[in-house]
Amino acid sequence: MRLRTLALAGTLAVGLTTTGVANAATAPAELPRPTGHHKVGLSTFHLTDTRRADPWVPAQRRELMVSLWYPARSASDQRAKYMTPQESAALGTAVKIPADFFAGVGTNSTVEAPALGGKAPLVVLSPGFMLPRNTLTSLAEELASRGYVVAGIGHNYEALATTFPDGHTTGCEACAIKDWTKLVDARAADTSFVLDELTGPRSPHGVARLVDASRIAMVGHSIGGSSTAPAMLADPRIGAGVIVDGKFYTPVTGLNRPYLLLGQPEHQPGGTWDPTWDAGWPELGGWKRWLTVDKADHNTFTDANYLAAKAGFPMPGNLIEPLRGIRITEAYVTAFLDQHLRGRFQPLLRGPSPHYPEVRFWNP
Repeated sequence: MRLRTLALAGTLAVGLTTTGVANAATAPAELPRPTGHHKVGLSTFHLTDTRRADPWVPAQRRELMVSLWYPARSASDQRAKYMTPQESAALGTAVKIPADFFAGVGTNSTVEAPALGGKAPLVVLSPGFMLPRNTLTSLAEELASRGYVVAGIGHNYEALATTFPDGHTTGCEACAIKDWTKLVDARAADTSFVLDELTGPRSPHGVARLVDASRIAMVGHSIGGSSTAPAMLADPRIGAGVIVDGKFYTPVTGLNRPYLLLGQPEHQPGGTWDPTWDAGWPELGGWKRWLTVDKADHNTFTDANYLAAKAGFPMPGNLIEPLRGIRITEAYVTAFLDQHLRGRFQPLLRGPSPHYPEVRFWNP
């Protein structure tokens, strides 16, 4: 599989300059501000599935770190960190930038802010292979600012680094194996476990009181996107799904719930890079849309290209402007969720829009 490559690493490692490193060290990056009306709170949970062995380290039970972004009444006095120093150092080493760059990125969330109250739809986010869950923070903050509760899953041993509350940090055991079917199956099981934990009677910090368990969706990038269909087929609680520039590694036959395919131009019908969308499309039996974004690459849909630019890396001239890529992703993912979790018809999903001429609709 060509991962375009390491997702974040593939972009940041290109065009490294002395000026870029100096900029990264002296001018901390700030994530783009969300456009919704609500302030955003962040809670972080360490969950252990005592019933399941870890697929990559079978001697251990499956442990996960979960970030929960939610609409808040007001901000707390502690700004949320983008990554821990250990996670930042691991990713920085991989992409040859200062170890503290990602730890210094400014977010728009505050820790343990008072929740807005009431029950909101829940969106599960699953990141790309090797990437910490934090790389989907812009999307998570946008959704939370619009009234969604968002759970970003840190799939242990599948990211370059995952830091736990006691300070220990695990690495990427799955990186040496690269078994894509095993990965998506493991993430489907992770998702069901997280849903059990967040919606059950013993939910951490009483999260269940914030979540409407009848309105759940899953959105994933790269291998996280590849995991959305298996998760939906395994768990009927997930009412809608989005694959963002991933591939289908397992059959999608029988998936009759709303589904959005969103990707770079290589994902258009008949493309040679990934034939799995062509094969899976007729098997999707529910509401569906197939969209590609002109001048996008694999990293357009995450924080990666935006942070690469902030770190001083020159972006290829044939790529969409990074903030524009983030805003397009937010617009179409939010429209999809609003329509299918909130019952609000979205004209944006009917066909091409003059506001987003980069987005192409396909119906092979």
